[in-house]
Amino acid sequence: MHDTLLIALYAFAGAALTGLAGAAVLRGTRRRSLTASLAVVAAVGVVAMLAGTLAVAWAMFLSPHDLKVVTTVVAMAAAVSLATALLLGRWVVARSRELTVAARSFGDGGAFAPPVQPGTAELDALSRELAATSARLAESRERERALETSRRELVAWISHDLRTPLAGLRAMSEALEDGVAADPDRYLKQIRTEVERLNDMVGDLFELSRIHAGTLPLSPSRISLYDLVGDALAGADPLAREHGVRLVGAHVEPVPVEVDGREMSRVLGNLLVNAIRRTPADGTVAVAAERSPDGVVLSVTDGCGGIPPEDLPRVFDTGWRGSDARTPPAGAGLGLAIVRGIVEAHRGRAGVRNVPGGCRFEVTLPVAP
Repeated sequence: MHDTLLIALYAFAGAALTGLAGAAVLRGTRRRSLTASLAVVAAVGVVAMLAGTLAVAWAMFLSPHDLKVVTTVVAMAAAVSLATALLLGRWVVARSRELTVAARSFGDGGAFAPPVQPGTAELDALSRELAATSARLAESRERERALETSRRELVAWISHDLRTPLAGLRAMSEALEDGVAADPDRYLKQIRTEVERLNDMVGDLFELSRIHAGTLPLSPSRISLYDLVGDALAGADPLAREHGVRLVGAHVEPVPVEVDGREMSRVLGNLLVNAIRRTPADGTVAVAAERSPDGVVLSVTDGCGGIPPEDLPRVFDTGWRGSDARTPPAGAGLGLAIVRGIVEAHRGRAGVRNVPGGCRFEVTLPVAP
């Protein structure tokens, strides 16, 4: 028992010294290839065994013949271990390089294509994460391109919409200044109308900038949808009469919601104005409000004849106004973008779909607790 304990102590001392030396070597090679680290680990295991054996032999527990046999076995094990470590290291490094090349492709704007050759479980997990990241980056780039296109279109449309009333204001002001206006009162009324139109446009731009900046102030309060829809219908009735459009609000449930009354009135007002302007005379614009599994659905259905399927995803984009035939005489295509921004600020969502004879805009809001 005493000899066994001494052998264990001598073997441990020799192996421990080898382990410390191996740790120092690993620390010095930690920035080098994985192949070098695996070779060091394999060498440490074999040399630790040999050091322990030599320590035991030095303590006279092994005969020269036994020491020679053990040393030969350890040498053969060392050769096999080092060869295996080098092969494994080269294989892992090759898979890592393939993964690096694939990662570089989506970093340069392409799509991530995982390596064909299988790797270790960790490399496969990393490959899956890179594929998911590549997909998110692609979506982000697409949103950025769409946003940039929308901004360019908005600038072009705003410039056009500003140029027309400003040119008219300049002409009328010059006519009044030169005293050549046949009907000054009519000119003054027209100037006031154009100024109000410009003021509304600037107000929409300011509202949209606050929405995009996330600084839209909200003051939620408990409101019945019945009252909200009733006020919106009353406000849109004069415009509907002017266009010869019937407003219908028969299917409105008195469901409570917790929203900013002023902002949600603007949402319904924008949807109603949009629907009335695009519905032909003698048409009908219907407003409904009902419960659904997702919350409360406010809907405005018009008789515009429908929206082309390829345009449906762009309806709520900033500056979108559709084809020339559907473009209203006023506005810069900001109303529906403001609708979506306000609804999303209330943790809701806005959507649109075609129905027979027209389209249906839906706003889904959470039910008040």
